[in-house]
Amino acid sequence: MKQQTKNILRYMGFLALGFILFHAIWYIASIYLDLKALPSPFEVYKSYEIALENGILDHILASLRRIAIALGVSLLIALTIGIVMGYNRTINKILSPLVYFSYPLPKLAILPVIMILFGIEDTSKIIIIVLIIVFQLTINIRDAVRNIPKEDYDILTSLHSTSLQKIIHITLPAILPETFSSLRVALGIALSALFFTETFGTDKGLGFYITDSWMRIDYIQMFFGILTLSFMGLILFILLDIADQLICKWRKL
Repeated sequence: MKQQTKNILRYMGFLALGFILFHAIWYIASIYLDLKALPSPFEVYKSYEIALENGILDHILASLRRIAIALGVSLLIALTIGIVMGYNRTINKILSPLVYFSYPLPKLAILPVIMILFGIEDTSKIIIIVLIIVFQLTINIRDAVRNIPKEDYDILTSLHSTSLQKIIHITLPAILPETFSSLRVALGIALSALFFTETFGTDKGLGFYITDSWMRIDYIQMFFGILTLSFMGLILFILLDIADQLICKWRKL
């Protein structure tokens, strides 16, 4: 318990240090450059009442809903396809060319097509985010499954366990660390995609809030939106770390 407490305190200390360094650099840059387009962090934080009046909470909830659904759908698809590809060489040979061809395609370039097919509401935005991150997750999960030593399955095989039982008791626990690592990377990419998709065909979301403030030359609120998006990402990263620590107890923070 003491070691776990030390790990948590060390983890929070690194977060606090990063927070302080980021704001120190920002504050120095705002003084040195002395530009209206780069307000100091104090000016931005003091504008929270204006942000609340502008409905920032509604924008946060809209963005959170989109990112949560996109991550959940992507993980479900990636786990299903990745495990099947990792287990079955024939299916892997069939699907690998499709995955490798689709992965490098610039998904944001097909945003107009997705909007034509699925409309300009949340569905098209979620689909784009899923398309951007699902292939990376699938490849990582497939490789994690293939890297599991065959000897790990020997006990369940001797007990004549089903494939589903092997997946539940061996495969899923074995690939969890790699899955969490892949989710962290995917989350960063998903947040970037979220910002871009929310600049089209919507009046809700942090991407819209940032762009709208920029168009109105309200740089303080623009930075407030950027900070809010950053903090949302930070909280999601921390939640992933907590889930990783609770589920994969053999790993350290």
